[in-house]
Amino acid sequence: MTTKTVFTTGEAAKICKVSQQTIIRCFDNGSLKGFRVPGSRFRRIPRDQLYAFMKDNGIPTDALESGQKKILIVDDDEELVELMVDVFRTDGRFEIKTANNGFDAGMLVKEFLPDLVVLDVMLPDINGKEVCQRVRSDSTMESVKIICISGMVEQDKIADLRAAGANDFMNKPFTVDRLLERCLGMLEMESAAAG
Repeated sequence: MTTKTVFTTGEAAKICKVSQQTIIRCFDNGSLKGFRVPGSRFRRIPRDQLYAFMKDNGIPTDALESGQKKILIVDDDEELVELMVDVFRTDGRFEIKTANNGFDAGMLVKEFLPDLVVLDVMLPDINGKEVCQRVRSDSTMESVKIICISGMVEQDKIADLRAAGANDFMNKPFTVDRLLERCLGMLEMESAAAG
């Protein structure tokens, strides 16, 4: 995946989640630095300038940093974690971090600010429900999606997890491809097969 180094005003607007007019206005008043394509009126914004502009204006830069979605996989089953990491890595659109207990997961969610957490419910130290509640109690993480995975299928436990803030639930055993599809759906991404 190539990382773009220069953006059009339309692309910059999408990344910053503002209107194209806003980008053009900032470009024209000099608060967003860039250049015009020689012999035309087209404005172009170098990546580092767009990054600086986003930083200055408190716009989250993660959309620019890689265009990749961040996934945090939390499970104490190392083989399963490897399988999951493999399938997300093969897709190529994800930055992945892993944790094998609730404590590390709690730290990583804050530092890494993932788009999605794949969370095993039965962790050695705290249960997944607590992790969900912690994530949901922090307003900086309100956009984080959580998909819980577990071998337990009691409906009331699943309802508890959803109440604690889980967006989705999958029973183990599952195929990792199916998990990937679910995650893509939650992140509103195209399935790689379709691309």
